[in-house]
Amino acid sequence: MAQYMLLVYQQEVDAGEQAEREREMPIFVELHRSLREAGLLLGVQRLRSVESATSVRVRGAETEITDGPFAITKEVLAGYYILDCEDLDEALEQAARVPAARWGTVEVRPVMPPDEWLNVARQAGADLPDAAVEDLA
Repeated sequence: MAQYMLLVYQQEVDAGEQAEREREMPIFVELHRSLREAGLLLGVQRLRSVESATSVRVRGAETEITDGPFAITKEVLAGYYILDCEDLDEALEQAARVPAARWGTVEVRPVMPPDEWLNVARQAGADLPDAAVEDLA
């Protein structure tokens, strides 16, 4: 099994259209229940409005803090799922079940396990003890 993150992007909309989306909640609840029962769901969260976001960038010795997301885009990250799927095909199948895919975008991205992350860093020259894998998890 491999872990996949489903990143849910959608446009922020006015209160009327948001209320229409909220009426889809029973579909989300059923999706979450079925993913849990299948042993696929490791985590799921909905994010607050992009208006509550703060972005941090460090360039050289300067830290830049900006209200809102850094990217200028119509679609914003609205939430995520972390699934434990057999393969990418299964992850894509589950992503298509997310109701927000009908009005937004669900990006499916493999998650790098901590031991692989550690090995990549070591190959790049980082001097890390074996115990560092626990700190990445």
